[in-house]
Amino acid sequence: MTTTALQRDLETARLRVEELRTLVRYHDYRYYVMNQPELGDSDYDALLHELRALEERFPELVTPDSPTQRVAGEPSPAFGVVEHREPMLSLSNVFDAAELRQWHQRVARLLERDDFTFVCEPKIDGLAIALQYRSGRFAVGATRGDGARGEDITANLRTTRALPLVARPPAAGLGFDAFEVRGEVYMSKAEFARLNAEQAEAGRPLYVNPRNTAAGSLRQLDPAVTASRRLELFAYQLGWVEGGTRPPTHWDALDWLHAAGFPTNPHARRCASIDEVEAFCGEWAERRDELEYAIDGVVVKVDEYALQRRLGTVGREPRWATAFKFPAEQAVTLLRGIDVSVGRTGVLTPFAVLEPVFVGGARVSIATLHNEEQIRLKDLRIGDDVIVQRAGDVIPEVVGPVISRREGRTLQHFAMPARCPVCDTPVVKEQDAAASYCPNRRCPVKLARQLEHFASRGAMDIEGLGERFSFRLVELGFVRTLADVYALHERPEDLLALEGIGAKTLDNLFARIEASKAQPLRRLLIALGIRHVGGETALALATHFGSLRALRGASAEELAAVNGIGPIVAQAVHAYLHDEEYAALLDALAAVGVRTDDEQAARGGPLEGETIVVTGSLERWSRDRVEALIKSLGGRVGASVTKQTTLLVAGDGGGSKRARAEALRTRIADEAEFVALLAERGWRERA
Repeated sequence: MTTTALQRDLETARLRVEELRTLVRYHDYRYYVMNQPELGDSDYDALLHELRALEERFPELVTPDSPTQRVAGEPSPAFGVVEHREPMLSLSNVFDAAELRQWHQRVARLLERDDFTFVCEPKIDGLAIALQYRSGRFAVGATRGDGARGEDITANLRTTRALPLVARPPAAGLGFDAFEVRGEVYMSKAEFARLNAEQAEAGRPLYVNPRNTAAGSLRQLDPAVTASRRLELFAYQLGWVEGGTRPPTHWDALDWLHAAGFPTNPHARRCASIDEVEAFCGEWAERRDELEYAIDGVVVKVDEYALQRRLGTVGREPRWATAFKFPAEQAVTLLRGIDVSVGRTGVLTPFAVLEPVFVGGARVSIATLHNEEQIRLKDLRIGDDVIVQRAGDVIPEVVGPVISRREGRTLQHFAMPARCPVCDTPVVKEQDAAASYCPNRRCPVKLARQLEHFASRGAMDIEGLGERFSFRLVELGFVRTLADVYALHERPEDLLALEGIGAKTLDNLFARIEASKAQPLRRLLIALGIRHVGGETALALATHFGSLRALRGASAEELAAVNGIGPIVAQAVHAYLHDEEYAALLDALAAVGVRTDDEQAARGGPLEGETIVVTGSLERWSRDRVEALIKSLGGRVGASVTKQTTLLVAGDGGGSKRARAEALRTRIADEAEFVALLAERGWRERA
């Protein structure tokens, strides 16, 4: 190829590379800042793939701010030091409405006026960072450190997709030659759960909380490790600026940051009075568990920068801001003992028996300890004072012991029992696994929990077969296998003899048991409790094979070939289906009339490409009917509202899902609007 041709190819590539970078940055902005994505993940990945291929072919076109360079270079052997041009100050704390008003009175007295506005923002429980931009491009990122000097984590911050490597063109009159943005990097609750699930699966220690995990992720020596953690970011402050004109208020600065491409918290609010501030703090103290990330309070700031400068700082705290802290979600109490429970899969799980204590507004007397390995790693001993934490509806857990209080106490180490505490069968512990389990398939507790799971909502949906009644049925010998549920109607007199069971209750139970036979195959697969098989996996298997007969006839290789299954899940499913005892159970369930097929998911249906969440009380159809309809028309049913959700179908109520959808500006439709949408797309209800 001639030199002229090479130059022509290079110039063509240069133009396409710039176009691709602009597209990727735009879609990052739509996704992370506007919460209104315009591309699916596969289309976005295709843009990145094309950009990466061009840069590999023409390496002279690679620039440090290219979206492909978020994970680049060798792992850093150590972190450098960044001097903060302006100190990153701490905040004073207030813990109730009275202390909040006292802070306001001090501020009003210093300003000699009380007619000023505030900005309130949820206080993210993450890691504070400072980001420097020069000529609109990300240059340096640092931790807060001691407030005057922080660690240089530029390479790791580049891996955070929510962080713009190039700021968007700013609003007129606010262009800066250089500027600093301060923010909080955090880990979502979902990502924290995913990481801990991976840790548990690998038998490694679990992470304690999202905040510490996010901080540790940003301080990894290898940026690729940071990139794998899916960290998020909120910008909360415009720091120093060079050139241009600073906005007059903090609220205006947040608008500018948002326009420049930085994610800002959509729940921030401008308040005209301390009464509005107090109401905002009270609102989020109640709603904090609706968020996908942890918050531990509300940051309250005087809005006008001129007033902030007049107020100044005292010590290391600004007078113009404070943090309204929520009730503590950690407490210290006595570890009185460690007991063991047996789950439906037979896994023995130790739990802490505590001196009752109030944590996060609830009385806690037991807490999870995960497994024996976790007890050893945390060095927990019976008789210790321990730190207990609880967040929202999460089961309380023991964080660790208060070692300084051990002196003079008689402490006892814990050992997992060698035999099942329920059926006395010798306990098994697989090599390289953290969990111990009871191998006895007829262990009464295992069977009772399997029955409870079988009957649960999302599985066979047999209301009335809850935890307590399931245990009674197993304990009294009414149920010896799951198929025995469908023979309960043959023993009404025996069941009526049980305390608390009346004729009407029993008739309702029998009706629900009979109705459960019509549940499709995917629900049956969930109900069976096969290892690794949850809702998505069950749907994939049922959709692909269509019937239990076809599924039982598939080889492990054929199962693994199903999209989203893989060899580990395939082996677990194949082993279950070909186990002699479980095969007999499947035959028995089929013999009593339990449905063993599933409707096929539509291809090219009117809802293909849509991710829809259903919430609240519906009148025309049941929620299950709506979800089945969505799948039959090619849509995907989501369990919670995320950035990928395209529609929320909301009946009466809706609670946190509606609030989340409103925050993300996700389209919301009531039942009638949903039916109208389907009609617009050509769907007609059968008579």
